[in-house]
Amino acid sequence: MKIKHLKLIIVLMMGLNLNIKAQEKKIALWEDKIPGEIIVNYEENEVYKDNELQNVSKVITPTITIYTPSEIKANGTAVIIFPGGGYSHLSMYKEGKKVAKWLNSLGITAYVLKYRMPDDKTMKDKSIGPLQDAQEAVRMVRRNAKKWNLDASKIGVMGFSAGGHLAATLSTSFSEITYESSDNTSPRPDFTILIYPVISMHQEITHIGSKEKLLGINPSIELLNKFSCNLNVNTNTPKTFIVHASDDKSVPVENSINYYLALKNNKIQCELHLYEKGGHGFGLGLIETSKNWTKDCENWLMYNNYIVENPQ
Repeated sequence: MKIKHLKLIIVLMMGLNLNIKAQEKKIALWEDKIPGEIIVNYEENEVYKDNELQNVSKVITPTITIYTPSEIKANGTAVIIFPGGGYSHLSMYKEGKKVAKWLNSLGITAYVLKYRMPDDKTMKDKSIGPLQDAQEAVRMVRRNAKKWNLDASKIGVMGFSAGGHLAATLSTSFSEITYESSDNTSPRPDFTILIYPVISMHQEITHIGSKEKLLGINPSIELLNKFSCNLNVNTNTPKTFIVHASDDKSVPVENSINYYLALKNNKIQCELHLYEKGGHGFGLGLIETSKNWTKDCENWLMYNNYIVENPQ
């Protein structure tokens, strides 16, 4: 009898563990036709290492991968992650899944967006293709807030490098109508987290590769201004946390400084952390002084009531 009871306890514990364990699920972003799409005959290019998806390019089918924290930790806050990659590919592990797992440890439900790369071959207007996906991602999460046990007023976005540009573009252009939505759900993020973001499209400080992928070789001044996020901040822009390394040679630190100043001038709650060393693409922080940015971010999230201290 004792052995049978022991086996029963083990089975019950295993079942409980499955219920409280963090989960991962991928779903299509668009239920029907993707807005502005052009059907092409090529496949997405995925790069794997140790059975983990590292990078993806030639995205034609946008998806959201949901990373759910344990039921014990989940606090109702959601963050949609936009990986970087210069608008030519997406860093799905270092700036996607790995970040999602960190957010899960804080009790935050994370969503990694596999968004379309701007490409004249696959979309009618490549400058708004990524923004369409970003707007729909926020709408999708907000529509399903009750189903996914989320607080609809605590839905944020987080972007790295070119993904940071997309997050900042969404945060300053969320009201722009880029496609016909199925309802009036708001695509406005409640807060924004930017990690070494591309902000400006102007030659002096932009990341040339991101600019050319998004806007082409010789964009008009109107287009440059439209997609220079610091020029489009207003009093409705979400509160923002920003991280950058001063020695970033790919995306000059002035991108973050200019965005911070624009936020400050519009009296938007904002916090900027500049680190002496770290370069570009440090993800969760592996080198030099930038390695501690996640703790600074945790403190900001806690101060703004998006997480609680030491979730158990």
